[in-house]
Amino acid sequence: MSVKRAAHPELDIVVPCYNEESVLPALISCIQSLDLGVRLRVVFVDDGSTDGTHTLLTKACQEDARFACLSFSRNFGHQTAVTAGLQHAKGDIVAVIDADMQDPPELLSDFVDRWREGYDVVYGVRTQRQESWPLRMAYRLFYRALSLTADIDIPQDAGDFALMDKRVVDIINSMPEHNRFVRGLRRWAGFRQIGIPYARPRRLSGRSKYNVNRLARLAFDGLLSFSSAPLRVAAWLGSGAAVLGFCYLVYAITSFSLGGGAPEGWTSTIAVILLLGGVQLLVLGIVGEYLGRIFEEVKGRPQFVIRSKSGWLGQ
Repeated sequence: MSVKRAAHPELDIVVPCYNEESVLPALISCIQSLDLGVRLRVVFVDDGSTDGTHTLLTKACQEDARFACLSFSRNFGHQTAVTAGLQHAKGDIVAVIDADMQDPPELLSDFVDRWREGYDVVYGVRTQRQESWPLRMAYRLFYRALSLTADIDIPQDAGDFALMDKRVVDIINSMPEHNRFVRGLRRWAGFRQIGIPYARPRRLSGRSKYNVNRLARLAFDGLLSFSSAPLRVAAWLGSGAAVLGFCYLVYAITSFSLGGGAPEGWTSTIAVILLLGGVQLLVLGIVGEYLGRIFEEVKGRPQFVIRSKSGWLGQ
């Protein structure tokens, strides 16, 4: 099916940044050298950086009229920074790319070509990673678990690096949830989507801002936002514990009826208590995670607070 595209579209690139002072000069130079055949603008989102990131971005906005910067009042998180950038983007197409140069900006040319062919979402698929093997294994397990449990088909090894048509961006912006997993929202929106594989290099400089805690939180957000499987697991665990308890009761009654006496000893008693207690705490923890997310939603607080705007957004 042919899709009519704008002859001279405008592409807005959203770049979330958190303490990226060491890589920003290279990224800015790379973006400025891009020739994508479209009108180009950039929205940098300073996610409460504590280094010289804000100063560099302010200077870049002064020197290049195509650049704009949103600065948060504090660190709200990567997914929130992406969300803010999408809400302020105004182009016919919008791309999301990390500031660490692990997502090659030159690949956006292929993304634009696929968009012209009629695809509404073009996303990068990471075929190779340069992180440590424990981190690569963690990513692999997460994506496989999400693929098996999610209520929608979320592509494996696809991050936030993507290009989207404005109508897809409008749908994502209309979603009010606070615990956001943008790549899942992007898939949920539907339309024609295609992945482009690429080898993901190491960071150009500095350290990844995604520590174990942040990665675990992102994984939980993805699993709990797009799957009810944890609740089903909790139900099965509770059922399994009940069955084991019933079997043990039958065993105790049978032993007593046959004259062997009821099972005695602290070992069996403590084992049953630990089993049932562990299952109960696990189930309560899973329910608590969902309840905590409901609590965050009903408070109705804004997703982020903007300290300042510069560049074309501040005009």
